[in-house]
Amino acid sequence: MQTGQNMTAEEQRTSAPTSQEPAPSSTPLPPAAARPLAVVRIVLGSVFLWAFLDKAFGLGFATSPAKAWIAGGSPTAGYLGSVKGSFSGIFQALAGSPVVDWLFMFGLLGAGTALVLGIALRSAAAGGPLLLGLMWLSSLPLQNNPIIDEHVVYATVIIALAAARAGDTWGLGQQWSALIKNPSLRWLR
Repeated sequence: MQTGQNMTAEEQRTSAPTSQEPAPSSTPLPPAAARPLAVVRIVLGSVFLWAFLDKAFGLGFATSPAKAWIAGGSPTAGYLGSVKGSFSGIFQALAGSPVVDWLFMFGLLGAGTALVLGIALRSAAAGGPLLLGLMWLSSLPLQNNPIIDEHVVYATVIIALAAARAGDTWGLGQQWSALIKNPSLRWLR
């Protein structure tokens, strides 16, 4: 490659990237590949939404009605208060904190809604794995596998779904992306 001083003006124009060129967009997946990813996206989103609904309203599965968030219970007190492991002291101190409760519930609702509707998957690919990573960290050392558990699998799947634009199939991903015109807000797609 020649330096800028030795290149002709034509070579400089064709080799220098311009800031006005649009960023290359990924090619949509063929329908045969996109449909199974859409199913995975919706099912995984339902896992997050179910956890949110059960903790918020005490549906009687993991959370009893008396311990529901709307009944004054803490969605984080039960789990974080009982963790045992390398970082248990840190996480037990956070158990029941209103700020932690709100952040946790917002994370469940946000990731679940994004995945089910197929919108804001880039944001979900950042926030979902962060939430799951903290839950994974709170449970170290793992009982069945020294590294991998469902938190790591779910986080990896969320990132892959966002990268594959899985919200465009059976979701509102294309319509959502069309609403975001400002390039600085691409992270919302």
